[in-house]
Amino acid sequence: MTHLTVTGIDKSFGGTPVLSGQSLEVAAGEFVALLGPSGCGKSTLLQIINGLLPADAGSVVLNGEDITGRPGKGRGMVFQGSDLLPWRSALENVAFGLELMGVGKKARLARARDYLNMVGLQGFADAWPHQLSGGMQQRVGIARAFCIQPSLLMMDEPFGALDVQTRDLLQDELLGIWEAEPKMVLFVTHGIEEALYLADRILVYSKRPARVLEEIRVPFERPRRDAMKWDPHFVQLRQHISELLRHDRID
Repeated sequence: MTHLTVTGIDKSFGGTPVLSGQSLEVAAGEFVALLGPSGCGKSTLLQIINGLLPADAGSVVLNGEDITGRPGKGRGMVFQGSDLLPWRSALENVAFGLELMGVGKKARLARARDYLNMVGLQGFADAWPHQLSGGMQQRVGIARAFCIQPSLLMMDEPFGALDVQTRDLLQDELLGIWEAEPKMVLFVTHGIEEALYLADRILVYSKRPARVLEEIRVPFERPRRDAMKWDPHFVQLRQHISELLRHDRID
């Protein structure tokens, strides 16, 4: 059964602790948001889980296999800024992970086209990254991450640089794809409303060095709808989380 277990992660930079004894678990098909102020260590934790950054201590176990310090296997990543390869078309960017996995050209392009269609970019397969808007580039990044069919998808503030309308649209598109192809998701954000709208569970982090202030199970049914943002319980939870973070800043 798919499962992520992160245990006792420590990380310091130049003697300054960023993460201390951080642990978390994600179950199969669970969408977990990591919510906290900028610079608290959320992105550092994702990079450690993805094997892009070594931890000073601790372990990462994915589907029963210790993957601590090892990049790649079973994981997909979507970053905040566009990290598309500028010399590849949108279709070729989506297919890039499959190419690295050794999938044949015909099969990988066919699957990449399917995922481009899923994010609404049917007519842009041959477009170059510079010809795409910021929102379209993020759609390509999401399609690329899903295309390798990882058991764990990590997203590091993927909509943080987008305007409000585009962000709201991409949140709904992400949920639509994820509901069609459920997988474990770790979603980093500093947006309270975004975390409540997307996640099954929220880990609210303190300022650096990060610690979990509270774990919140989001009580709203799926599929999520925009109208839920005006639900009194949604508003109450948003205010509660805001108070948690405000008091942590003061302390």
